[in-house]
Amino acid sequence: MKALTANRLSDGEVVFWKGGQWVERFGDAEVFADDEAAIAAEAHGKNQPTVVVDAYLIDLVESEGLWAPVSFRERIRALGPTNLNHGKQEEGGAAIQALQHAHGAARSSGRVNLIKRK
Repeated sequence: MKALTANRLSDGEVVFWKGGQWVERFGDAEVFADDEAAIAAEAHGKNQPTVVVDAYLIDLVESEGLWAPVSFRERIRALGPTNLNHGKQEEGGAAIQALQHAHGAARSSGRVNLIKRK
């Protein structure tokens, strides 16, 4: 499963793709089971350079009956500020709880080998 994310150009807010438009809440994001549909949505998102920047697909994992990003970085982006008293986390809800309790990859794959130790 995948979702499409980007940053809104006007204010930098993390946004997610849903049915032809960008939404601010990860819980509202469209989940793609079909790779072709996901790639088509990504292409459409990348063709909106005056609306969003850096549109890309993220991998999802099931968490508490809902979907959450696999990567820790993307979970932080979906949750909003790491300060629990502000933004999306303050609003709460089932989608926020699923993101907070999700398990999965904590780092990007393939980059660990680039670090050289002396």
